Amino acid sequence: MHDPVIYVADLKVWYRGAPHPAVDDMSFTVEPGEIFGFLGPSGAGKSTVQRVLTRLLGGYQGDVEVLGRPLRAWGAGYYEHIGVGFELPAHFTKLTARENLTAFAALYSGPTISPDELLHRVDLADAAHRRVTELSKGMQMRLNLARALVHQPQLLFLDEPTSGQDPVRAAALREVIHDQARQGRTVFLTTHDMATADDLCDRVAFVTQGRIAAVDTPRAFKLRHGHSGVVVEYRRAGELGRRAFPMAGLAGDPTFAQLLDEGTVETIHTREASLDEVFATVTQERL
Repeated sequence: MHDPVIYVADLKVWYRGAPHPAVDDMSFTVEPGEIFGFLGPSGAGKSTVQRVLTRLLGGYQGDVEVLGRPLRAWGAGYYEHIGVGFELPAHFTKLTARENLTAFAALYSGPTISPDELLHRVDLADAAHRRVTELSKGMQMRLNLARALVHQPQLLFLDEPTSGQDPVRAAALREVIHDQARQGRTVFLTTHDMATADDLCDRVAFVTQGRIAAVDTPRAFKLRHGHSGVVVEYRRAGELGRRAFPMAGLAGDPTFAQLLDEGTVETIHTREASLDEVFATVTQERL
């Protein structure tokens, strides 16, 4: 049994002058090699927890341990073990993409990945010698991810890593993140994008009003909150029809059998709830 990479118990953060705590008695763990999704709308407390875990915010109550040590016991060496990719790009804007990665790599005492390899991984090889000011937001977000990976950290904190990407590049970035987990690294993913979380995460925590409403795997959430049955789409006389059938008795349902016999069925899929729907059900809140 391995100790969790992140252990949080009874975490509370209250900003001065605020009527309610930004984080209210939150508890959770993140296991080694896990991609853990922290999901919720703006203002739910996600960024505050991320700031605590990256040691940018020290004014908190509760117990927080990361990589086997109390968070408050870590010194500057903490940043040798974690990689951080914020949603808002943070680069040396007058330097090129390659120069940025070279500069950040020089900050670490351990082995680093070559800038050219990282730029290739995030589809920026052709932009290696372009200044950051010339890069689009999507390109800067990919450079953010490359920078977070440069020192091969044990733990990654990623905030909206696929923001500003077209579908093809978003899928490629998700594969880069999956690969980190396959190598045994742990990823703490903050997002409000349920599709990205569904594709990437081993477990997700639904966050609302400073609290965790529920934690489970995406599959378990969708099965528990979906409706047992299938949806059939079929075409008759050029018109597309759609009908739902309960799973119980499906094999003997005469209407279902007739649709199959007619050969008009175009798609059959389970009535699985989306994570958006699950979130709304669990928290009574819509993103």
